Amino acid sequence: MGCKGYYTKILKMSNIKYNEAVNTLIIATEIAIRSFKNFPPSIWYKNTLNDVLNTYHEFKMNIENAEPEFRNLKSLKYKEEDVFTYFQEGHGQCVEEFWKEIKAQDLPYKRENKMLKILKRKKINNIHEYDFVVDVIVPYEQEGLINHEEVILLNNLIAQFEAKKKR
Repeated sequence: MGCKGYYTKILKMSNIKYNEAVNTLIIATEIAIRSFKNFPPSIWYKNTLNDVLNTYHEFKMNIENAEPEFRNLKSLKYKEEDVFTYFQEGHGQCVEEFWKEIKAQDLPYKRENKMLKILKRKKINNIHEYDFVVDVIVPYEQEGLINHEEVILLNNLIAQFEAKKKR
């Protein structure tokens, strides 16, 4: 087999991996939609729920119908981030039921405790972690998920990250 045949084989293998990842992410998106419908957060208004459901239906449509230049695993990672952000950062019955179903379906996704990782490392590594910390620091403190000393540490880490970005 010449180089051209080898390249074609690699492309077919990457297409298979991409298609499998798409199918898996579509299932996860459908689980998210069902979780929101069956266990909507009690503090949400009906229009909030409808907006979130519409957004997740858009996510699903964009995953299924990606433009050719975005049909790759790297681009799909961004869509995965869209689908999972709420379920990685949130809590409550909706989130718990989502993760139970992900596990029951034996999907290759894991719930990660981003906050614990950041606190242990004592560093914000990237813009995703920065956005996460900024978004959740107040509700996490209000709900007792982090204590006052951890809030002080996180505020220092935010300042360090911002200073680093300015350079």
